[in-house]
Amino acid sequence: MTSKTLPLHADTVGSYLRTEPLKQARAKFIAGELSQTELTNIEDQEIEKLVQAQLDAGIQVITDGEFRRAFWHIDFLEQLNGIEGYQPEHGYKFNGVETKAYNTRCCGKVSWNPNHPFIEHFKKLNKIVAGRAIVKYTIPSPNQLMYPVQWDTGIYANRAEFAKDVQQAYIDAMHAFYEAGCRYLQFDDVYWGSLCNNHEKPEFEADKAQALENIQVVLAAKPADMIITTHVCRGNFRSTYLLSGAYDPVADALFGQTRYDGYFLEYDDERSGGFEPLKHFAGNPGRVVLGLISSKFPELEDKASIKARITEASKYVPLEQLCLSPQCGFASTEEGNIMTEAQQWAKVALVEEIAKEVWGED
Repeated sequence: MTSKTLPLHADTVGSYLRTEPLKQARAKFIAGELSQTELTNIEDQEIEKLVQAQLDAGIQVITDGEFRRAFWHIDFLEQLNGIEGYQPEHGYKFNGVETKAYNTRCCGKVSWNPNHPFIEHFKKLNKIVAGRAIVKYTIPSPNQLMYPVQWDTGIYANRAEFAKDVQQAYIDAMHAFYEAGCRYLQFDDVYWGSLCNNHEKPEFEADKAQALENIQVVLAAKPADMIITTHVCRGNFRSTYLLSGAYDPVADALFGQTRYDGYFLEYDDERSGGFEPLKHFAGNPGRVVLGLISSKFPELEDKASIKARITEASKYVPLEQLCLSPQCGFASTEEGNIMTEAQQWAKVALVEEIAKEVWGED
C-alpha cells in the first residue's frame, strides 16, 4: 500500500515506547530466564498489539516501533559483515545522563550480511499489517559508521576506502529490503546533527563531503518505486539530547544536493534553529517533514502555535511539500522517553488532527 505520496502529511519517525510485557521479557532474557525463541514470541505478540494500536489511532504509516531493538542503530550495524558490537569504557554522554556502554566498530572488511535479521523482522511486520496501511521500516544511515571510533581500527588504510565498502553494503541492504517487499525505508542520521553541532572544527568540510557522497551513491542505486527518507536527529535518550545547532552549516549539501523523498527534521525547540536553511530545498521534489511535536516531553503543544510555524516554514517550502510528525521517535533506545503510553498516543493524535486541519485527508 504505497499509492499515496510519501511521506504523508501526517507521518511518523518510527519508534514507540516499549510495553511493560516487552520490558519484562527482555529483562528475563538478559538474566537467562527466557530463551531467544520465547523472547521472539513475545516480541511478535507485542508488535501485533502495537500495529493494532496504530491502526486504531488512525495512523496510516505503520512501524514495528523498533520493539526488537535495544538501540535504534547498533542492532542493525553490528549485524553487518565486518562490524561488531563491543563494550567501551563509557556510553554516549547526553545532556546530564549517559547511556549504557555499548557501541560498534570495524573488525573486518564491511559488506552486507544476506542473513541479516532485519529482513525477517520487516517481513513479519509486513505480514502483520497485511495491506491495511503503509509499512515503513527504519535503519541507521551509512553515515553512522563514519565516526573515527567506528572505522579507524586498523582494517582500512583510510576512511574513503572504508566508506566505499559501507556504500556497497547499504546498496545491497536497500535492494534486500526491496526484494522482501519494502517500499518505504528510512535512514536515521545523527551524523548531520553532529556536523551542525561541530561545524567550526577543522575536519568539518571533509566530514560533510564524505557524508554527502555516502548518501548520493546509495540513493543513485535506489529502485524507482522505493521511497527513502531520512530523519536528522540530535540525540534522543530518556527525554534528553546530545547535540545542538541549526541546519545552516549542512543545508546546502543535505537539502540541495541529496534527493531523499522526505526529510524528517527536528524543529521542536531552539536547538534546531529557524526555517531559513530550508531555502536550499528549492527545486527538490521531495517533502520536508516538520518535527514540531516534541516526543521528549508529555505536554501537548498548542495547535495554533504549530499551525503558525507551518505557515512560517511555507515561506521557504511550498505548503504541499510540507508534512508534520513528532520531532523524533518516542524510544530511540529501549529505555524510552519519560512519558506514559497514553501521553505518547495523545502526541500522535495531535499530529493527525493538525495535519487534517492544515492539509485535509491524505
